[in-house]
Amino acid sequence: LRTSLSAVKWILKMFADKDFGDINDEQKEYINKALTSSERMITVVSNLLALNHADEPVVILEPEEVDIEMLIEDTVVEFYGETHKKNIVIKFQEPTCDIPAIQCDKDMIRVVLESIIENAIKYSNPKDKILITLRINTEDNTIVICVHDNGIGIKEEDKKHIFSKFFRAENAKKEGVTGSGLGLFITQNILQQHGGSISFESTENSGTTFFVTLPIS
Repeated sequence: LRTSLSAVKWILKMFADKDFGDINDEQKEYINKALTSSERMITVVSNLLALNHADEPVVILEPEEVDIEMLIEDTVVEFYGETHKKNIVIKFQEPTCDIPAIQCDKDMIRVVLESIIENAIKYSNPKDKILITLRINTEDNTIVICVHDNGIGIKEEDKKHIFSKFFRAENAKKEGVTGSGLGLFITQNILQQHGGSISFESTENSGTTFFVTLPIS
């Protein structure tokens, strides 16, 4: 819900900022009302998420055969409004080998992808580039999704807390971006219940790469 509402918000903001051409005063008034309402709904949804996940979340999985490459492509499209406004490019690099379908809960893995891509956009600078890659690790029969940005990075002292419930790094707070501090906590929980994992490499002011691993079988 939050991701879809954010897409609506950014499209409305593009109209309000006259990115698509001039609008008259009456049109601007109604667009601003819609923009305010969408922002209010995003706040409500974020608060509901925080309330719902105040305790350890229990995820009921409904596995199905999923084309992970197509799922990544579909998820990237959802963020068009945000990336366009911030002048950020997201590039999904085509895999160098055939990626088999995997058994997973499609909606839950979409939540994982949304969370990581949303963070990459939030903490990237205007005109930055976000690179997403997909590969197979033949050693343990898994697929690995990498999301790399050149944004603010993570301080060394914050790295051990990054998957903790309600944790938000100080440099992230300074960016003025709202958040519940639950996205990566929930993401890790979903992946663990899939038999997968999440890790990262980061340098402050030089960007972050998240690695999402999921079993093929």
